[in-house]
Amino acid sequence: MSDRAERLTVFKTYKLYVGGKFPRSESGRVYEVTDSKGNWLANAPLSSRKDARDAVVAARKAFGGWSGATAYNRGQILYRVAEMLEGRRDQFVREVADAEGLSKSKAAAVVDATVDRWVWYAGWTDKIAQVIGGANPVAGPYFNLSTPEPMGVVAVLAPQKSSFLGLVSVLAPVLATGSTAVVVASERSPLPALSLGEVLATSDVPGGVVNILSGRTAELATPLAAHQDVNAIDLAGADESLAKDLEIAAADNLKRVLRPQPVDHAATPGIDRMTAFLETKTVWHPTGALGAAGSSY
Repeated sequence: MSDRAERLTVFKTYKLYVGGKFPRSESGRVYEVTDSKGNWLANAPLSSRKDARDAVVAARKAFGGWSGATAYNRGQILYRVAEMLEGRRDQFVREVADAEGLSKSKAAAVVDATVDRWVWYAGWTDKIAQVIGGANPVAGPYFNLSTPEPMGVVAVLAPQKSSFLGLVSVLAPVLATGSTAVVVASERSPLPALSLGEVLATSDVPGGVVNILSGRTAELATPLAAHQDVNAIDLAGADESLAKDLEIAAADNLKRVLRPQPVDHAATPGIDRMTAFLETKTVWHPTGALGAAGSSY
């Protein structure tokens, strides 16, 4: 018999991801996260309204740098996130399997689809402007150019049942188009989202661009919907009753609201979620006098 004592594994403590750091909830509260069979998995931070406000402050502070970066640079950074996700594939397979009650093979397929989804959106960063913007024909001696611009700070309520693929499907389009995000993770299955924060922290994504909160969706969504410095909100993770209340609260500062809708996250997405959080800026510029032989500049 060996005299060596059995080694205890290092217990993983899940934390929030706010402003590029990993704080516990300011309230000190936690709640139990269980698998699909009710077995305990971990204690997740139970975020408070103060955590939500702190996340908005961090997102606003990061918006200028993120929206001002070149679209190509944003694409490179998002692609780096996909690389890091691929490197931690086994961890996410375990977490998704536990969160959604899937077999290891089905969870692996979900994780692979999630990484591919992230790459898909990373490729759109420097293309979306050409698709929805451009030069407009006008009757007069003017250039008329329409250009999409990011809205600002977007609150994202992650889907409740699709803890990883659904999360990335609503988060990646916000980032690809230059906005910053405050994410409320799936209430029942927050662990893949909290682990995503660890990936973002090591993927050149500036602190504050993404902020991830776990806890009660209604408790966190209510102050975010009413927050005067939040420009838009995606209600993907809200039920019909909560979505109605949040939409009313969001009207106070004319937030852009994306209501919950049936979505097949496994299908290839269109550009709707990217255009939902873009505004169009149109610029008029005189070309000079128009002569008989054509325009002069």
